[in-house]
Amino acid sequence: MVSRIDRKQVVDTALRLLNEVGLDGLTLRRIAKELNVQAPALYWHFKNKQELLDEMATEMFRRMFAPMPGEGAGARGLGGTWQEVLLTSCRSLRRELLGYRDGGKVFSGTRMTDESYARPLDNILRRLTAAGFPPGPAARAWWTAYHYTIGAVIEEQSVFPEPGEPEARRPEDRDPAYDIESRAQKIGGSYPLAARAGEEMFGDLERGFEEGLRIIVAGIEATAGG
Repeated sequence: MVSRIDRKQVVDTALRLLNEVGLDGLTLRRIAKELNVQAPALYWHFKNKQELLDEMATEMFRRMFAPMPGEGAGARGLGGTWQEVLLTSCRSLRRELLGYRDGGKVFSGTRMTDESYARPLDNILRRLTAAGFPPGPAARAWWTAYHYTIGAVIEEQSVFPEPGEPEARRPEDRDPAYDIESRAQKIGGSYPLAARAGEEMFGDLERGFEEGLRIIVAGIEATAGG
């Protein structure tokens, strides 16, 4: 017996449903219903949900780097200094992941199912080594900035669960659990500094990401910069 659906159909449907129901609501049974097949039909392509998540993350990566940064006119260029390379790469990664509900969680901890990641990664590392980084520190610099970005996206999507452009967010899109004034009222009397920190952590997330990213880049420059 051969499944009448292919692997790409399953992944495309899963990514679309992800934006509707989130990671917790995304089940193989729900995907099968959307495709109008029985759930066992999906097991021709994916043994379990983790295998599906791995392929979803890989497809998200393929979409991010098509065209690949730094290649050709119109590509998401990685020109300039190595600092600008890291800043541009991480900004692009954040923006792309914010386009998927729970995009940070889906991307975190998954394994790439093909080698599509290798070419853009090599491109970034070549820019760093050309600036004077040895291969090891170049890889560590990117890995550190990458980890910061993924973690920041996960936290950001807790505050604003719905996918979309950060510029299009409205105050009512914020999860009520992250209401800054309410948080400050609860803890401000006993823990004034912790209360005040809420504005930095959960207020202007765009500014917060940029400042944190620049701290990362400055730290790399101070310890291993080329």
